Amino acid sequence: MVFSGVRKTTSVESCNGSVRPYSQCMILVDWQIADRIQRGFIRIEPFDATLIQPNSLDIRLGNHFVWYLESQDVIDPYNRETVTAGTDEVTADFIDLAPGCFLLAETLEVIELPDNIVASIEGKSSIARLGIELHQTGGWIDAGFRGTITLEMCNVNHRPVRIHAGMAIGQLVFYTTERADRPYNMKKDAKYMDQRQATLSRYYENSPGNA
Repeated sequence: MVFSGVRKTTSVESCNGSVRPYSQCMILVDWQIADRIQRGFIRIEPFDATLIQPNSLDIRLGNHFVWYLESQDVIDPYNRETVTAGTDEVTADFIDLAPGCFLLAETLEVIELPDNIVASIEGKSSIARLGIELHQTGGWIDAGFRGTITLEMCNVNHRPVRIHAGMAIGQLVFYTTERADRPYNMKKDAKYMDQRQATLSRYYENSPGNA
């Protein structure tokens, strides 16, 4: 909260016992995004400065796609075999996403975040107007993450839609935060650290048998 032009802060205790001031998070704007990338705090590879928007960075579609084949076999998130069985994949310059179909894709960009910046992935309006959903619920990217982003894409249109590798498919919104005590790259159970290509769920690593 702001009173008379002064930001109000309070002290909070972090999980390692140190006391830190609490401050509000902030969405980075275009020049701040460019500055953080130029100084190496946010790493984007490959990086194209023309993709910086007023409050976000456009990200492009990679060329690796994975999907589940039609079947009545149940997928049990705790069972690795059921999660990884009955899939197909392709590396291609484009793919036609049929109505009602779901597939996993990848971003062209590899990103790396520091311990005090998080990101959310959002769709682009022009793509959404074609009936393409970019992600289902997995739109949050933790501080410390490094890798490509797996996209959970679905076509809710009545007609097939062609998506091309290299096209701007979504946008990243960056938020500054307090420094995380345990950013994603320091978590022992960071399932998707350094992931490349479209990556299937690894929820089975949460199985009680793996505890």
